[in-house]
Amino acid sequence: MQTEVKGTTLPVLEVILSPGEEVISTHGQLSWMTANMQMTQTTNTGSGGGGFMAGLKRVVAGGGIFLTKYSPTSGEGTVNFAAKMPGRIFPIEITPAGGFLVHRHGWLCGTNGITPTIALQQSFRGGLYGGDGFILEKLEGQGTAWVEIAGEIITYDLVAGQTILVHPGHVGVFQDTVSFQITRVPGITNMIFGGDGFHLVALTGPGTVWLQSMPLAVLAGALSPYLGDRGGREGAVDSIAGGSIGGIIGGVLGRNV
Repeated sequence: MQTEVKGTTLPVLEVILSPGEEVISTHGQLSWMTANMQMTQTTNTGSGGGGFMAGLKRVVAGGGIFLTKYSPTSGEGTVNFAAKMPGRIFPIEITPAGGFLVHRHGWLCGTNGITPTIALQQSFRGGLYGGDGFILEKLEGQGTAWVEIAGEIITYDLVAGQTILVHPGHVGVFQDTVSFQITRVPGITNMIFGGDGFHLVALTGPGTVWLQSMPLAVLAGALSPYLGDRGGREGAVDSIAGGSIGGIIGGVLGRNV
């Protein structure tokens, strides 16, 4: 397998597969591919942790039960995955000893053996309604995954017990050794008048955290006044929470929202 990230502001991941090699992604991530590439639907990624139950967890995250598997039918084949936002695409190595948690629109694709599921904070309600509809994808198993970060990447290596408070939309990727909890900014004035909302994510080390500088909710809120729709950040946050609920329904019906 050969991979290359092409472009700058809106990058594209190009994956060249030899006969017998495969790559998996959620439905709808494909941008283009060569004619000899074959697409099949699967719930099992070959890691031993997939299957129907893992698919149901993906539904809760707003995806579908099935994953799409790409493989060439003859000779080398190429499949491409384009970024959905200005930013960067980069690989992460997943082992049985350590996985990653990714913002729910961040996972592009992975080698066979990666199991994508869901990670919620404390409870379903807390994970869904904390700030910007805070739901994460958990990537575990064995192999390489490629993730997308919106805007610039800011990296922190947290030591054990060190905590950083982050707006939910700026959370990009972090190692599963990092614990996370949705918390509220103390003070009644922050709760009522805080323009940034009162939900933050507490990320506590040890482990590495990759933050994104341009989350979708912030971009949508900035553009909203010029689109003649509901203005401001609140409308963007509401739409994301609504999208999470729609994703749950859509996933059960076998489609993405």
